[in-house]
Amino acid sequence: MPYFSEESYTKYKLRVESALAEALAKHNICSKKVADEIAGASEKVTAEEVFEEEERIKHDIRALANCIRNKVSEEAKPFVHFLATSYDIVDTANALRYKEFSEKELIPLLNELERELISIAEREKNTLQIGRTHGQHAEPITFGFAVASYVNRVGSRIETITNAKNALCGKMSGAVGAYNASSVIFENAEDFEKTTLDILGIKPALHSTQIVPPEPIADLAHAAVSTFSVLANFSDDMRNLQRSEISEVGELFGKDQVGSSTMPHKRNPITFENIKSIYKAFMPRMTTVYLDQISEHQRDLTNSASQRFLPELFGALYASILRITDAVKKLSVDKEHMNANFNKSKEHVAAEPLYILLAKAGHPDAHEAVRKLTLLAQKEEKGIVELAENDSSLKNYIEKISSKNMLALKSPEKYIGRSAAKTDEVCTFWKNKLKL
Repeated sequence: MPYFSEESYTKYKLRVESALAEALAKHNICSKKVADEIAGASEKVTAEEVFEEEERIKHDIRALANCIRNKVSEEAKPFVHFLATSYDIVDTANALRYKEFSEKELIPLLNELERELISIAEREKNTLQIGRTHGQHAEPITFGFAVASYVNRVGSRIETITNAKNALCGKMSGAVGAYNASSVIFENAEDFEKTTLDILGIKPALHSTQIVPPEPIADLAHAAVSTFSVLANFSDDMRNLQRSEISEVGELFGKDQVGSSTMPHKRNPITFENIKSIYKAFMPRMTTVYLDQISEHQRDLTNSASQRFLPELFGALYASILRITDAVKKLSVDKEHMNANFNKSKEHVAAEPLYILLAKAGHPDAHEAVRKLTLLAQKEEKGIVELAENDSSLKNYIEKISSKNMLALKSPEKYIGRSAAKTDEVCTFWKNKLKL
């Protein structure tokens, strides 16, 4: 991937040096011929030769500039890295590569995952499933509704990443950010900065020191980590739904795939487990990003090493999205097991609507009355509605419940609220919002 290798990073820094030379020519500080010469030389510089020069002089950006200077004429040499400080180059290159990675790779891949989740949600919007809270059977929903939760969460993360990458900024404001050097040459140093960054498609920071404000990068990193959290949560749900005693979904298992070194029958949810595991490794790195927001005065070097590991976070997220998208495409839904699991709690589902209808009918403590009925239902293995109808203390209230609502109480499989409708609403919203 042409964003995060050392060679790629070097190319991004060289693009900034080329843009700097082009801007100098646009402002008549050097000729277009000189700017083109610097741009041509920059295309020939390799990371390896920059590292060799850095080993000699012990400075990375001066090494970069020297490698360009070694490939240009005497006329062009003065204008290589002219007016710039190291982090004019470094921070602008970082903003540019993270922006382009987000635009060209991360967001399109997340859009693909979103499309697959929408497909499942819409397909399964009427598939009955027992809802679960605290790991216990709750009220019925549909499997499409459960997936629509992740349609919404992934969609919101795509939007957050989009906003964060658009807020990334660069600088060409010099050693302390006050345009000291460029003000020697230009009447309007900020106009020159804008010219340079416009060439790259990056906006300048409203205020910078030797470094750009760290918050835009921190916001993009946070967007990445919170996206990772959504993937991990989805993976956890799918992993748990594959438990032997639940068995409502299935991850594709290849014909030659092995689940255990000793138990040949095992079919483990390895993709979803791995994504949760990778998330655990990379989520804590956000702490380092927050720590990197602290830089004394106009800058110190306490972020210079730690920020170099940030690409690994984006690489891990990208790889995880690839894997989870493939797993989602091949996810099987076992409707029979979903029905069987629902039927285990079928007779108890009516407890909530029964208590609400009794309260509406005027019962002064409907919740407690129904709670006692649930205990009796479990003991006698009878339905709650049947017990309520035969309870003399509830007779006056039961009679006030309409025949339509009584029929609904006896049809718990239909007690799914707006599950299907809400699924459609959520899927339509994000299809339109993201133009999928």
